[in-house]
Amino acid sequence: MQKTLYIVRHGQTEYNKLGIIQGRGVDTDLNDEGRKQAQQFYAAYKDVPFDKAYISALKRTMQSIQPFLDGGLPFEKLSGLDELAWGIHEGQLPTPENKAAFLQIMRDWLDGNLDSKFEGGESPNEVEIRQREALKVIMSHPEEKTVLVCMHGRAMRLLLCILTGKPLSEMDNFPHQNLVLYKVVYDGQQFAIVDFNNAEHLKQS
Repeated sequence: MQKTLYIVRHGQTEYNKLGIIQGRGVDTDLNDEGRKQAQQFYAAYKDVPFDKAYISALKRTMQSIQPFLDGGLPFEKLSGLDELAWGIHEGQLPTPENKAAFLQIMRDWLDGNLDSKFEGGESPNEVEIRQREALKVIMSHPEEKTVLVCMHGRAMRLLLCILTGKPLSEMDNFPHQNLVLYKVVYDGQQFAIVDFNNAEHLKQS
């Protein structure tokens, strides 16, 4: 079985713009810039013969690929694609205190402490469990050769580690911005990234 995954992060929300922490528990809408990004992505990739789209349970992912859905592309929501939950920090503006807390947890993860998490939040290891369930669903349809996946920044980094067989501690090797693309090809045995952090479509007027 061969399959091509076009994996994108959702478009910009007002929380993204203001630096407010989102996560799994905050269900925000795209802002004007995010809707523009969605149109730019659609304009660049509307001719790709997608068989299906998979999105998280959060509406910002659905809004990011809405033009494809309006054209009749079938889709499925998978909560396994949701963003990592940041727990007590969700909905907070950046402060010196929570910036320090984030810096510390990122160090933990970089050091391989992948069970580390904020109160009320999720660890990378916990996210991996639900992502593998979501991936099982996506890969269980051999008839879907070309698939669009819209998800979230931190979650996308973790999924790319899983797909490429890298430890989750290397998640920061996958940079991203709003509505950036990673194209991943499965050849029947392994996944390979063939388009890395592509933002060319966002440069179109």
